[in-house]
Amino acid sequence: MGGDWLAGLRHRAALRARAGLTRTLRPRSAGDAVIDLAGNDYLGLSRHPTVLAAAAEALRGYGLGATGSRLVRGSTDAHAALERELADLIGQPAALVYSSGYLANLGAIRALVGPRARIVSDAHAHASLIDGCRISRAEVVVTPHASVPAVRSALAGAAGRPAIVVTESIFSVDGDLAPLAELHEACLAHDAILLVDDAHALGVLGPSGGGGVAAAGLAGAENLVVTATLSKSVGAAGGVIAGPEPLITHLVDTGRTFIYDTAPPPAVVAGARAALTLLRDGDGLRAELADRAAHAVEVLRGAGFEVSEPAGGVISVTAPGPQEAVAWAAECASHGVAVGCFRPPSTPDTRSRLRLTVNAGIPRDDFDHALSVITKAAP
Repeated sequence: MGGDWLAGLRHRAALRARAGLTRTLRPRSAGDAVIDLAGNDYLGLSRHPTVLAAAAEALRGYGLGATGSRLVRGSTDAHAALERELADLIGQPAALVYSSGYLANLGAIRALVGPRARIVSDAHAHASLIDGCRISRAEVVVTPHASVPAVRSALAGAAGRPAIVVTESIFSVDGDLAPLAELHEACLAHDAILLVDDAHALGVLGPSGGGGVAAAGLAGAENLVVTATLSKSVGAAGGVIAGPEPLITHLVDTGRTFIYDTAPPPAVVAGARAALTLLRDGDGLRAELADRAAHAVEVLRGAGFEVSEPAGGVISVTAPGPQEAVAWAAECASHGVAVGCFRPPSTPDTRSRLRLTVNAGIPRDDFDHALSVITKAAP
């Protein structure tokens, strides 16, 4: 084989570069002064003094890493407490914490379906949900984005087989909200399970920040499973699956992405618990987030851009193409503003975008300045 495989990789890299699809790692320093509209720290809790103090105390007590998987030595009192608190916040009987939301989604789908099942997946579903569908060995039907009639039709076609509907609550690319109540009604009518990835809604929507499922009045509903990440509004890292007790037992006994993965570090878990306490009492932060999102849409549309209608903190701004999106993001960065740059295949359609994520913890003057930079930097 020799060096041919490397030549093949270089050729593929050249094709990506020609299409404007090259990706670049951009390490940042601890003292980075950039105005961050690219990260997912929606409520600004990742640097909250209470959160940092809780993490530091756990770091001294437990050490740096979890030292093992959850079933070996990785489970601590902090992990167990976080699971109880997440289950209560999301409104489900039980919860299980993973080292990432990606692994939680893979684990949830694999646990819920078998080879005979039909998965009905929204066309804008996150990559972790797509990969979960792929490895499940089940039949997958991809329906048009947010189309309840298409979901009903796909479920009707399952003809007595097990079925599961997979969706995000707030979609990660355009920031719009799924019709969760209608999807759940369709699932109940066909005895199907609704799996909701609440990653971008947890902490942002619902009573006490319980998420999109809670906001839709579905907390504790039957035939419902919720996943989420702790890396967005919680400001930490890790993932969670919340649902009925038998599902959690099944995951502990059989879930490969749980059993064979090292547990989240106790310091991160302790910080997440402190953030959850702040998040529950964060109605003021959620109101500020919503106000800033609405203001950003008004400013950007007023400047003539095509902008999504945000349900939470994700705002999508259409770019003319992938190269233009890259240039736009780079120009923003040169003026001290970080924005997301989404291009195919990370987007569920052919459009390239700037993706802006609102952070309620950024000073308002800085936020307004960032919007001005984005407007002026457009290609």
